[in-house]
Amino acid sequence: MDGHLDDDRFLMLSGIQHFQFCKRQWALIHIEQQWADNVKTIEGQHLHRNVDRPFIREKRGDKLSVRAMPVKSDELGLSGVCDLVEFVRDETGVPLHGAEGRYLAYPVEYKRGKPKQGDEDILQLAAQALCLEEMLLCRIEVGYFFYGEIKHRVEVALTSEVKGQVKKVAAEMQDYYTRRHTPKVKTGTFCRSCSLQHVCLPELMSKRSVRSYVEGAIRE
Repeated sequence: MDGHLDDDRFLMLSGIQHFQFCKRQWALIHIEQQWADNVKTIEGQHLHRNVDRPFIREKRGDKLSVRAMPVKSDELGLSGVCDLVEFVRDETGVPLHGAEGRYLAYPVEYKRGKPKQGDEDILQLAAQALCLEEMLLCRIEVGYFFYGEIKHRVEVALTSEVKGQVKKVAAEMQDYYTRRHTPKVKTGTFCRSCSLQHVCLPELMSKRSVRSYVEGAIRE
C-alpha cells in the first residue's frame, strides 16, 4: 500500500500498478481525481489494515521488521509506503540507524488476491526496491509478495531488466502528469474488474475530461 509523502513533486508509487493495468484508469485517479470502490478495493483495504501499523519495528533474532515504512526516490519522482520491509542481519549488508551490525533489505508487499498474469505487481515491488536502494545506498535483488487468497509468500527476483522497466514507466507517468493527459477509452475484459467502470464512460471517447463531463451532467 502506498501514499504520498509531504513533497508534492512526487507521484504515488502505487500508481505504477494502476498505470500498468490501464493507463486511463491511472489518469482518472491520479490526474482527474476520480475514485470508486468495488469489492476488490474494499477487500484490499481490509487486508492492509491488518498490516499497516505505522513505524512499528519488531526485532526477532537476526531479523528486524519495519511496517508501513515511508520511501521515496528523487530519480523516479515517486513516493509511497512499503507494507513491510524486512532487514536481515548480514555482513554484506548496510548499517541501520539504531541497530547493531549490517543488514540486507527485503520489501514485502501484501495483496488481496493471487499472483497476476501481468507485471503490474512486480513493477510496484521493484519500485519499492529502487526507493530503498536510493535511500539506503544498497542493492536489493529479491522481494516478496504475500497473497491473501493463497495465504503464503511468493519470492520475486528484482532484476536489472525489471528495474529498467520501472524507470521507463515512471518517466511515462511523469510525462502524462505534466501534460495532464488522460488517454481515450480502450475497452477490454479487464474493464469488468475495474472500480472505475461507471466513471470511465463511452461518452468520454473525446478529449473532454471526466471532470468536465461530470460538472456538465450536474449542471444539466
